[in-house]
Amino acid sequence: MTVSGGDLLARALADAGVTEVFTLHGGHLDAFLVACGKHDVRLTDTRHESSAGHAADAYARVTGSLGVCVVTSGPGFTNAYTAIANGYLDRTPTLFIVGGPPLRESETNPLQGGFDQVAAAAPVTKWAYRLTEAARIPEIVSLAVRKATTGAPGPVLLEVPIDVMFGEADEAEVRYPARYALDARSVPSDSVVHQALDVLQGAQHPVIVIGGGVTFSRAADALVAFAETVGVPVFYPGKSDGAIPASHRLAAGGLLGLGALSALGAPTPDVVLLVGARAGMFTGGRASMFPGARIVQVDLDAAEIGATQDVAVAIVADCRETLRALQAAAADRDWPDWSEWVHTAVQAQRFHRALYPDAATPSGRMHPYFAARAVVEACPPGTTFVLDGAEAPAWAEFFATTETVGGVLRLGYLGTLGVGPGFAIGAARARPAAPVVLITGDGAAGFHLGEFDTMARHGMPVLTVVFNNAVWGMSVHGQQAVYGDGGVVVSELADSSYEKVAEAFGGYGERVGEVDEIAAAVQRAFAAQVPACLNLEIDPHTVHPLTTMMLGDVTATDAIVVPYYENLPR
Repeated sequence: MTVSGGDLLARALADAGVTEVFTLHGGHLDAFLVACGKHDVRLTDTRHESSAGHAADAYARVTGSLGVCVVTSGPGFTNAYTAIANGYLDRTPTLFIVGGPPLRESETNPLQGGFDQVAAAAPVTKWAYRLTEAARIPEIVSLAVRKATTGAPGPVLLEVPIDVMFGEADEAEVRYPARYALDARSVPSDSVVHQALDVLQGAQHPVIVIGGGVTFSRAADALVAFAETVGVPVFYPGKSDGAIPASHRLAAGGLLGLGALSALGAPTPDVVLLVGARAGMFTGGRASMFPGARIVQVDLDAAEIGATQDVAVAIVADCRETLRALQAAAADRDWPDWSEWVHTAVQAQRFHRALYPDAATPSGRMHPYFAARAVVEACPPGTTFVLDGAEAPAWAEFFATTETVGGVLRLGYLGTLGVGPGFAIGAARARPAAPVVLITGDGAAGFHLGEFDTMARHGMPVLTVVFNNAVWGMSVHGQQAVYGDGGVVVSELADSSYEKVAEAFGGYGERVGEVDEIAAAVQRAFAAQVPACLNLEIDPHTVHPLTTMMLGDVTATDAIVVPYYENLPR
């Protein structure tokens, strides 16, 4: 009995526990696509391969399991490349499967061929491989799953040329692996656990800072148990919202709260447990938000230990196993009363409340701070928030919180504007009972407007809220700060009717001009039970404090101002 490569691929994914695949049609894939139904693999097809990749990425972030994207050869692959790189930098466990021209037509200038996709993918994947025989598909998929999900997770890529996808194999010659995923968790030694606790016990102002390592090791329960045992506040910049519920007494917020400590005149942390969070953009870069602090760093990748700042204790191990070990050992010790420090650290995330006493704006359009608050407050409990753009999501970040891992999705190290629709689609598949709200700037909104169609066809009532200030906000504010009004170049947009695009694709749309109209508009959008878009008229002149912080000292005369990075000495 023979079986096609496409059928073998669909079966292999099903055997690996995959039930959701994000895709966009291409003829290279048909032997696989038509086989998915037989193996109970649901296909969600988007309007752009980039969105399919971002959806797989978001699915992995929300569920903690493998996200899968399957796209066609050539432009399908290159369109998905940004999503692959995004997952690589953020360490998301994803499997990208791409078609390819026939192996037997190599060097004939074939359709959607002529370049090496595997070589192109190698720098932004943990592993990239070209299949050459249909019979080997299950064992190679098994290998790919393990590479994506063990150790420091990340994307892998398999190229399946069309003659392998459509080719047939004698089923008697196919090895179907008994095991696809492995729970291979590294455990810290007792000695390093006690070293870490010794450092922590001598602290006056300790903090725990967590990252994606906690999310993908599904270490939320272990984190909360350890934090409660030692009584230390937890900050979660980056990809770890919900690992400690936002309502928890030790939950100190994300990047903005962490950065606010010194600005408020509060003590800076003297001991930092950096758990599954790489030092870099989300910890203040080379300058660091922890000057002089003793660092205990936990990471699966030894190369990340001490990357920007020397550490006192290095733990190369799984985050969940490390937190469990720390908690067990900490339970036998007496811990200082850090309650006053906890109050200071937790309150720092609310610093913004004193910044905006007045909702008036120079243009008369809505103040983004008050608009963001109104949107978030109108959303029901359990909402999954997707934040896309630059300043727009930063305004929403003041208010968008979650009690659940993956309940807030945001940009990562690549800073990829336009991830929002794909992330929203992936989140809707991952958590179908939860409302999904995408809050995006009008610049980011323009990347993938066609995904309103995807949401409509697949019955996803995602609410997209566009902060429409007719500019690329962070860009124009940076140009004005550095060069003055004469330096505003290619950073202005039209005041477009984004809500009408949603309507054209079968959704609900509404334009909103007043803050006190937002709550009712949100309720109407949810009641429509179709993809919806609220187009909010936002003031273009109000600058987010994050932009100011990222620009640094624009008045410096002894340095060349470089937006978003360290200034250059003159």
